[in-house]
Amino acid sequence: MNILFTCGGTAGHVNPAVALARIFQEKHPGCRVLFVGADGGMENKLVPKEGYQIRSVTITNFHRSFAPADVVHNLGTLVNMQKSKKQAKAILDEFKPDLVVGTGGYASFPVVNEAAHRGIPTAVHESNAVPGLTTKALSRVVDRVMVGFEESRAHYDDPSKVVVTGTPVRGDFFKYTREEARAKLGFTDNRPLLLSYWGSLGAEVMNQKMVDFLAKECYEGAPYRHIHGAGRDFPWMQEELLRRGLKLGDNGIEVREYIYDMPLVMAAADLVLCRAGASTISELTAIAKPAVLVPSPNVTANHQEKNARVLADQGAAVLLREQDCVENTLYDTAALLLREKERREGMVKALKAMAVPNAGEKIYETLLAIMK
Repeated sequence: MNILFTCGGTAGHVNPAVALARIFQEKHPGCRVLFVGADGGMENKLVPKEGYQIRSVTITNFHRSFAPADVVHNLGTLVNMQKSKKQAKAILDEFKPDLVVGTGGYASFPVVNEAAHRGIPTAVHESNAVPGLTTKALSRVVDRVMVGFEESRAHYDDPSKVVVTGTPVRGDFFKYTREEARAKLGFTDNRPLLLSYWGSLGAEVMNQKMVDFLAKECYEGAPYRHIHGAGRDFPWMQEELLRRGLKLGDNGIEVREYIYDMPLVMAAADLVLCRAGASTISELTAIAKPAVLVPSPNVTANHQEKNARVLADQGAAVLLREQDCVENTLYDTAALLLREKERREGMVKALKAMAVPNAGEKIYETLLAIMK
């Protein structure tokens, strides 16, 4: 059995494909897997680290502007579309897949589209609540469209093709209970834990706000524990905190460059402050962690705010736009939730109602069905 996954652009597109690849190989020893991404995309680093081969096609996005530079860019994209089509044909000729699955990103289009026209079983999985241009276009030619949330079904032209499968999440996220995680982290008191991070690279605007946030926690006597992941902003954050005379660590407030043990820390957390990318939303929903979501305003089609709104509308999270995080708004919102255990329990209940258990298995069964 040969399975081809095509994805790229963000970890939220790559991670579900990797999870599915592992499921297929566990259930079908000898199954061959190939990934296809875009030239220069982050998937070319992420996928090999997971032990899989990846090929690439030359594909770029469209800019939604008529400015001269954007027009030139879009003309280049039209040229690349033709080039990527030829590359996709060559990859399919060589690998001869029995199934082609796209999990998002521009690289998915030429490969999945060509496979569908050849009669190869095809499917797309969309982790975001609202489909992007690529998924929307491919939904018209594939055999199945798999989505993370019931609310997503209405965004497709043919709802009969859509299956609500959820989004696969790494097994490590289910390894610990809250109590086990707190014990492993060495917590000896009952203060709730706040976890905050703004993505693997951080986000300078939000990390600037976090300096004031951390300072206010210290001034108020560290009423709760706090682990913050600063990403690439760690050096200047650390310097600024020292300049203000703030000593962290002993008081239960900690700033890390990266949170390498994220499944452990998230299991211990009582509240999470974070962005609203597809991977993050999937993890929060899967393990039912209350969150204050501050969507990145710098993403295509504002999809992070759309993700966050799906959870907020169900009472499963609080949505706070970056532009509204002024003065003490973010701090006050988090502090109030940390005091209101009953409200957090209501959010947990809402998250559990939205979650799709065993998403990986559901996707596997859906894909197996279209291959028969």
